[in-house]
Amino acid sequence: MIQAIRYFFATSVLLLWAGIRIVGAALVGHPHRPGGIYDRAARDWGTGLMRSSRITAVVEHRDRLDPDRPCVYIVNHTSFIDIWALLQELPGTVRFVFKQELTRVPVLGQALLAAGHIRINRQSRSAAFAAYDEAAKAVRGGISAIVFPEGTRSPDGRLMPFKKGPFVLPIAAGVPVVPVLIEGADQLMPPGARYPRPGTVVLRIGEAIPTEGMNYEDRDRLSVRTHDALAALATPAGGS
Repeated sequence: MIQAIRYFFATSVLLLWAGIRIVGAALVGHPHRPGGIYDRAARDWGTGLMRSSRITAVVEHRDRLDPDRPCVYIVNHTSFIDIWALLQELPGTVRFVFKQELTRVPVLGQALLAAGHIRINRQSRSAAFAAYDEAAKAVRGGISAIVFPEGTRSPDGRLMPFKKGPFVLPIAAGVPVVPVLIEGADQLMPPGARYPRPGTVVLRIGEAIPTEGMNYEDRDRLSVRTHDALAALATPAGGS
């Protein structure tokens, strides 16, 4: 019960705090810049939720993260905790690719748009691809994007098939894909859970996958290669 109360209080307060900072900055025309208010507010929100929930993150192969090189992070998705941990641990300026329906959530929707996160209309193929093309311009300008290519949270923690559309983004931007496997989040807060349990999640960083020379027709090949890379990260050393 104490953990539940702590969680609901923290989510309410931190969302209002971060949302007001982000939306307020946008209303007064505060510019987007690396390490600025939009970056700090999001990172503080993720870190605040991790700490209030008593969840720690362990990052394996952190040396593979380059804050000075924009990329597209391709991440498995099993829990809301994934988002908090990524915001806390990934370096530089990062923005999520998110489903358009989230714009209807009070405060959160306005904050996502004001901060420049990438809205995707999953009901329209043409609109989704247009959004990826537009997002590619921001990525080329130095922003790294975070994509959950499974399209939804895995119900059992296992890696699901990938959607093809998200792989248009790294190809159009001409930046590498960096696979990130998150383990343990589904055990602390599985789909349907009302609040998380304390514990540890692991972020395992894969080798960057270059996209130089690729075009639109290569998106399937890139998807398969990235899926294989994440599957390999999920296999313990010496495992089968």
